[in-house]
This record gives sequence, C-alpha cells and structure tokens, in this order.
Amino acid sequence: MMARTFGKRPSGARLQRMMQSPNYRKGVFHNLSPTPVMAEDASFWKTLKDFLNKPKNVRPDKPLPVIHADLRNLPTDAPVIVWFGHSSYYLQINGKKILVDPVFGKNASPVPFMIKPFAGTNVFSIADFPDLDMVILTHDHYDHMDYTTMLQVKHKTTHFYTMLGVGSHLEYWGVPPENITEFDWWESQQVDSNTTLTAAPGRHFSGRGLKRGETLWGSFILKTGDYNLYLGGDSGYDFHFKKIGEEYGPFDLAILECGQYNKNWPHIHMMPEETVQAAIDLNAKVLLPVHWGKFDLALHPWDEPIKRLVKHAAELNQKIITPMIGEPVRIGKDFPDKQWWSLL
Repeated sequence: MMARTFGKRPSGARLQRMMQSPNYRKGVFHNLSPTPVMAEDASFWKTLKDFLNKPKNVRPDKPLPVIHADLRNLPTDAPVIVWFGHSSYYLQINGKKILVDPVFGKNASPVPFMIKPFAGTNVFSIADFPDLDMVILTHDHYDHMDYTTMLQVKHKTTHFYTMLGVGSHLEYWGVPPENITEFDWWESQQVDSNTTLTAAPGRHFSGRGLKRGETLWGSFILKTGDYNLYLGGDSGYDFHFKKIGEEYGPFDLAILECGQYNKNWPHIHMMPEETVQAAIDLNAKVLLPVHWGKFDLALHPWDEPIKRLVKHAAELNQKIITPMIGEPVRIGKDFPDKQWWSLL
C-alpha cells in the first residue's frame, strides 16, 4: 500500500519525451529562475524543530463551516466554481465538468498519521460528483494529488490533464494511458471546438519521494467560450505571472495560492501580499485565493493567509471572492466577500 502511494518514476517513451523539454536538465526539471527550496540563510534543523513544535493556532479550534452543495444540481445560468478547501475545486463551465487537484482522502501525506484535514472540511467525496469531463492536476505533491482520491476519480472521468511525467503515477494506479494528456510549459491542446487548455510555468518543485523535480509542475489557462480562467498551481512569486498576463490575459478569474508560506522557503510559495500582486500581474478581474483552510503545512495561524490577503487586496483595489468551503459561486455574477473565518 505504502509503495503504491508514492507512485512511480517516469520511464520509457514518457521519459524520452521529458528529456526533450527545455526545462529538463541533468535528470530533473528546473524553474525559469534559480529557485532553492530553502532560503540561503535558513537552518534545516531549526525548521525541523519548529515543525515538531507547531503552535496550536496552525489549526482552527472549532470545525469550519461548510456548505454541502448538491454538485449534481448546480445553477446553469452561468459558469460555477465550488472550492473544497486548500487547492481542490470543481468547475462547471461551458458544458464541461472539471475537477482540479482533488484531495478528498483522510490525509495529504504518504503516511496516515500526518497532514490531516481540519475538522469539518472533509465532507465531500468523489461519489458526490456527476460524471466528469476533465480532471486537471497541476503537480504531484500529496496535497494536490491524493492516491485514494485518484483510485476513485479514475472511474468518474474520461480524461486527465497534467504536467510532464505525472502520468506515470496515474498509469501505475490503473489509468489507461490514452486517458492521460501531459503538457510542457506553453503547450496547448484543443479539448473541443470551444475549449483550449494551455500549460504555463509555476515556480515550485515536485516529488512524492526523496528526489525532487522528476516530474513537472505548473499552472493552466482554461479558455472556453467567452471565459478565460487562470488555474494556478503552487508557485513562488516571479516574472512569469506578468508574462502570462500579457500573453493570455485578461482573466475573468485567477485562482492562486495564498497559504503555507514561510520566510524559510520564500521562493516556492507566495506571501499573501505577493498573491495579490500576481493577480494584478495576470490582469485578473477577480481573484480566488486557495491553498489555505484545510491543511497545516506551515507554521502560520490557519487564518492568517486570508486576513493578510484581504487587507492587501483592498489596498491595491484587487477584486477578490472569499467563498465558504462548498459554496457554489457563479463566475462573473456572485462575489461572496463575507469574512466567515472571523465568525468562528
């Protein structure tokens, strides 16, 4: 069981294709800018000690409020997005049913006693969804690609879209190779006559074992009908947001991470203020902040990311939405801004 949870390294034709990527050198993928995982002056042992003695406020002391929406009967007068906490969300748009980075298992870790969801947040399961047209995976980290969820969702969707190399895990877990499409950065695919999916860079890393970078990470641009969405994966702040905004924007909605940051790893995750700036760089009409509200992967208070982001977005006049977990939001029509985390 444990070995299967880790997944499988790319090989064969998949590895050969990866080796043709300009981002792949000396056996691993590289970011556009030099990106050490830890800050140059960070102490590994001090960071480990801090993690072993996490403050209590990294997790809420009460169950979080959740709206258990009927995902099979969502509004149809506009595209809809439903956030499930952290980086998992569902899109019903232009006739497509799309699930992004689904994690509905009991933990976001290869071991069952670590990285458990906050109380109240894990109320959805794959059984709640209608049949899916697309499952999009931004990278292979456990908090974005959960083994138990993959075993279930492979029977619910017709196709997986992900980054170079990630399909090796999926095949190992029983997904037919013809049901997997892998992208390098800047590659596009016409999903149907009215929908295009394009992969874009992120500033992060990958890996389900000890070695990093054996598969690619990134973000996606979903252009469908009259709507243009930026589906951000994990990323530190860098110039790629401005480049994406200039070449593919403006975006009706940008979904960007705002949590699990620390001064000891400033290059691979954004501070909340940087998330707001990234949305501005992308030329996003509306920002949905994710990567918070379900797991404690850092040392900050659980609600600090959203508090900091709300404050800075107001200062820079960036429109944001802050739905509750499970709350359906009609894109371009609903703008939930209730600060529900402060009511606990």
